[in-house]
Amino acid sequence: MRVFWGMFAALALLTGCASAPDVTLPTAPTQQQTTTTTPTAEVARGLPPSEPTEVRIPKIGAKSSLVPLGLNPDETIEVPPVEQPMQAGWYKLARTPGEPGPAVLLGHVDGNKQPGIFFRLKELAEGDEVEVSRKDGTTAKFRVRRTEQIAKTSFPTEAVYGETDEPELRLITCGGSYDQSARSYRDNIIVYATLI
Repeated sequence: MRVFWGMFAALALLTGCASAPDVTLPTAPTQQQTTTTTPTAEVARGLPPSEPTEVRIPKIGAKSSLVPLGLNPDETIEVPPVEQPMQAGWYKLARTPGEPGPAVLLGHVDGNKQPGIFFRLKELAEGDEVEVSRKDGTTAKFRVRRTEQIAKTSFPTEAVYGETDEPELRLITCGGSYDQSARSYRDNIIVYATLI
């Protein structure tokens, strides 16, 4: 069953990909909104739930442990600390990587006046691979389907957070031009990948 996200369109943007931590974050889907019923046997492909511990993207030389990210008091998505731009995180209120449904990993394009863990994320193309180590000792391997750059004002909430029958992964960072007044980038880079 797919979850309808239209009412949350343009609210689940990833911001905070800036050189300073004091940015305004938008509202994000909550756990209740990202949880659905247990998949039936017909669509129960993938791995059981297990927290992710590390992400590796060979093509762009990215490797990071993963910190859990939830919601801020104002119900915006937390982001990894901008002072540690090489740290990636996973949105713990969505699926874990490898489970049926979308798992979401977030990382900075830059921060603290240096490149971030997802600085080269926009270079990923169809067929590239992403590996996620999990606490249960397994590794979930994903193949990229597509990469898009989209204005934060047009964030594709349903495409990113909407339920799917397949185990999928979303990698999100900032991109495009930099808005000095908002101290943030105007676009998001989003990578869509499917479990191999």
